[in-house]
Amino acid sequence: MKYSHVFLLAVAITALAGCNDDDEPVNDQPSTVIPGGDGSPVNSPDVGDGSGDGQPPGNGDPDPEPDPEPEPRVDIDGLPLPDTETSPDFETYVAGQPGYYTSLSSTEFNNIRFTSVATEDNTPNDNELSNPVAKLGRILFYDVRLSANNTVSCASCHQQEHGFTDPAQLSTGFEGGHTGRHSMGLTNSRYYDPGRFFWDERAATLEVQALMPIQDPVEMGMNLFDLETKLGQTSFYGQLFTEAFGDEAITSQRISFAMSQFMRAMVSYESKFDQAVQAELNNDPTPVLTEQELRGLDLFDSLNCIDCHTTTAFVLDRNHNNGSVTNNDPDQGVGGNLAGFFKTGSLRNIAVGAPYFHDGHLPDLMSVIEFYNSGINNHANLSPDLRDRSGRPVRMGLTQADKEALVAFLETLTDDGFLSNPIFSDPFPPEEAGTSGE
Repeated sequence: MKYSHVFLLAVAITALAGCNDDDEPVNDQPSTVIPGGDGSPVNSPDVGDGSGDGQPPGNGDPDPEPDPEPEPRVDIDGLPLPDTETSPDFETYVAGQPGYYTSLSSTEFNNIRFTSVATEDNTPNDNELSNPVAKLGRILFYDVRLSANNTVSCASCHQQEHGFTDPAQLSTGFEGGHTGRHSMGLTNSRYYDPGRFFWDERAATLEVQALMPIQDPVEMGMNLFDLETKLGQTSFYGQLFTEAFGDEAITSQRISFAMSQFMRAMVSYESKFDQAVQAELNNDPTPVLTEQELRGLDLFDSLNCIDCHTTTAFVLDRNHNNGSVTNNDPDQGVGGNLAGFFKTGSLRNIAVGAPYFHDGHLPDLMSVIEFYNSGINNHANLSPDLRDRSGRPVRMGLTQADKEALVAFLETLTDDGFLSNPIFSDPFPPEEAGTSGE
């Protein structure tokens, strides 16, 4: 028995000695990293403050389970859910246009007279702008459900940051095919009195145009009856149509009305050029445009560019033949008696809308200026404004400085606020929105 007592005493002494082997203070224990944080070490509250017992949080309990990943925002059809709570105020935005845009009188700026767009508005009486309808149109515009295989939306070919055009020369459709022409920008679509759309003006109204890409076999490949059924199988479109039209009936006409209202709300009026016009109208002597930009504006006037782009919105009054094609080109635009005529959109946000022309063959603004300087084709229907006194296509003889000044002026028409305005942005969460570009 005494030997067993001695043995137990030795064990006890050894255990006591082991408790004093660590000479480092308790508060220098390794720090812990909080799961889900930014990875920087953070001391636990019970370590190193002189009052704890040196134990990790939870007295040695296992680390808590991380928060579960949020459920994907998808609807009952497995496709993305939009933000339906936000209600953009399109009416106030459009009503905020400056007076020189919409008044019947013309506006003089830098000794150049611009007409207003008051007589150019193509909004029909039965589809005036309404916030609930335009809100529905915004969601439809960005929804991949409008394509047969849920891969592309209208916004795929009309991207906000590019003035609602496509940075690709030809747009990619729902099955990978390519469109026959470059995507037209939608900026200031409401301001074109003839009301016709597409490069060849085959759509009589914006309401008609809104449905044509949906049914196109290359672009979206959707049958309108199937689309009405498809949207009716969601949990949210019924309520949106009720808010917009008074009941939940989903029809192709209502789809076209909503989407055209959203597109007509895309007016651009807060560029650097607008700031300069407003400053002059307010007799503010502070210069807004640089000397180079003003030189470009003077050239824009003296070279008769303003004869076509005559309004403060820089829209044309009708289609024109600008010599972009020859007599033998297979694509003659409007065709018939108007062979070689094409619709041209507003120059607003033109600097972010490359590439240019109906076939997208000009990669940048300098190329466009050089085309008008030296490359106009002698088409039989060429606009008289683009012929010299001998009847030949005009050759402008611009210097490099002239070309750069013209480009600088066109860049003043970029409206950064419009290009990033949330009322025109994608209402679907980015990570769930499917294909949003080509």
